[in-house]
Amino acid sequence: MDGISTVETGFIFQPGYSVMVLLGLCLVLGFPVTKDITEPTDRRSYYTIQAITLLGALLGAKLAVLMGDALWPLEHFDDWAALIVSGRSIIGALVVGFVVAEIAKPLMGYRLPPNDRFAVVLPFSIAIGRIGCYLAGCCRGLPYDGPFATTYADGISRHPIWLYELGFHVVAGLLLFELYRCQLLRARLFALYLVMYGGFRFINEALRVTEKAFGGFSAYQWFALAAVLLGLTGIIARSFDPNSSLSKRRLAA
Repeated sequence: MDGISTVETGFIFQPGYSVMVLLGLCLVLGFPVTKDITEPTDRRSYYTIQAITLLGALLGAKLAVLMGDALWPLEHFDDWAALIVSGRSIIGALVVGFVVAEIAKPLMGYRLPPNDRFAVVLPFSIAIGRIGCYLAGCCRGLPYDGPFATTYADGISRHPIWLYELGFHVVAGLLLFELYRCQLLRARLFALYLVMYGGFRFINEALRVTEKAFGGFSAYQWFALAAVLLGLTGIIARSFDPNSSLSKRRLAA
């Protein structure tokens, strides 16, 4: 769910959206992402990094909305209560969460490579959340009368952004699963996901009703480009990292 506008249009709380987000979260929590981490100390380190990553993701989710919808810092913004209860941005969460985690790892002496199992399940979790976006009426596209067009309370037929996103994440998840099954790009699957989603989101954002106020692009598009650059950097760096070839027992994020 992207956008402070969700508050302005009455979508402060949407049970359908909340249920879908909860289901997506349950998928991640229920999936055995730590199956390959057998050492207790490794598991503790993994959960610590995940907690730090989550805090960064929460910050990024709000920062992207603040810039993308409220156009901060180009425009003054002081409705912080609306920001807290309004939408959040997946692309912002991914970018800032990734950056915070990468900064925290060397400070903590964390040496385990990224967790491919988490990378595989994440797109499916986000896909479930996109159903919630449809139920909440957010993430609206530009006017459109073609196949699968979605009409919201305003009566305008629009691009089904939620459906485009859902389709992308399902396909991305299936691709990552196949790469994981074939043991290809080990410890680089999340970085690959950043590249794929960043590229997709940059293009898909052009079909959204968002202000393109930052050099002709929306703030979300700049976050998307950042995701591509971070993902490419991660792929290249870990291709020469000896830890990337460690046994499956040592794979963690």
